[in-house]
Amino acid sequence: MLVRHFIRADESAIPPALPLEGYLKAFRTASKTPWSNRLRDKIRRSAMSPKYINKLNGKRVIVVGGTSGIGFATAEAAVEYGAIVVVASSTQSKIDNAVQRMRKSYPDVGDRIRGKAIDLVAANVEDQMTSLFDFATEGGKYSLDHVVYTAGDFFGPTPLSEVTGDKLAASMKLRVTGPLLMAKVAMKYLTLSPLSSFTITSGVMDSKPLPGWAVMAPVVSALKGLTHALAHDLKPIRVNCVCPGAVKTEAFAPLSEDQQTAVVELFKAKSLTNTVGTPQDLAECYLCCMNNAFMTGSELYADGGYLRH
Repeated sequence: MLVRHFIRADESAIPPALPLEGYLKAFRTASKTPWSNRLRDKIRRSAMSPKYINKLNGKRVIVVGGTSGIGFATAEAAVEYGAIVVVASSTQSKIDNAVQRMRKSYPDVGDRIRGKAIDLVAANVEDQMTSLFDFATEGGKYSLDHVVYTAGDFFGPTPLSEVTGDKLAASMKLRVTGPLLMAKVAMKYLTLSPLSSFTITSGVMDSKPLPGWAVMAPVVSALKGLTHALAHDLKPIRVNCVCPGAVKTEAFAPLSEDQQTAVVELFKAKSLTNTVGTPQDLAECYLCCMNNAFMTGSELYADGGYLRH
C-alpha cells in the first residue's frame, strides 16, 4: 500500500510515496520532531480513509413515503450515513412525527432531516412535486443526488367478483403514475451522473400471486417495466426497483391482531428463511441502489426466498 501526502519545505527529505510499513518503521526510529508528528497523523488518516461508509455523506436525498415503514427506515439509514434527507408524505403531522423520531435517535442530525407534505393523487401533483424538489434543493441552489419512492397505502386481496376499474385505476395512480411523474420532475434536479439514482418500489406478487391479487399483480409488474424504461430515459442517472416480499410495517395496522398473526404465519411458512422482513432489512436494498454506481435497470429482491419456495 502506498501513502501519498503533502509536505512542507522543511519536510522535503521525506519521499512523497513509500510503502506504509516503511513509514511506520521510520517513525519508530526517527527523532521526535513536530513535523514528524504531524506527518504521522496525515498518514494514519490517509491509510484509514473510508471507501464505503462515506458514499452518502453530504448527499441530498428525497424519500417519498419516508414517514413510516420501509420509507422511514430508508430515510433513517441515509441520515445515519451522513446524507441530507427530505421525507415526503401525505400529511404534515406524519412528517413532523417522523422528523422528531429521527432527531431523537440522532441528536446531532440538525437540519439534515426535514420534510414536506405532498398529495400524490391530487390534480396538481406535478406542481406539488416541483415544490418538493425546490424545497429539497433550496430553490435550485444545490443539486439532488438520490430519489427513493416508497409511497403506497394499505392493500390486500380483492376477490375477483369485487374488482372494479376504479380500484385498479386508484392503485395505478399512486403506485405507477406517481413515480412516473416524479421521474419527469426529478430529471430537472438530479445531477446527471451515474452517481445519482432514482429508485422505486415494486414487489413479488406478479411472479407468484396468491388468490385475490388480480388488482395488485399488474401494478407490481408495471413498476418493473417502468424501471426498465426509465433506465433508458434518465440515463446516465441510474434507475432501479426494490421488490420486497412480506414485510411487517405500520401498513398492517388496519388488521386485527389475530389477522396480523395469521398473515405473518402464512408468509413465514412460504419463505425459505421462515421469517417475514423488517423495514431495516429492506433499507439495505435502497442503500445498495443509491451506492452502487454500476447498477441500473435492475430489480433487487428481498423476499426471504418466497419466489424460490
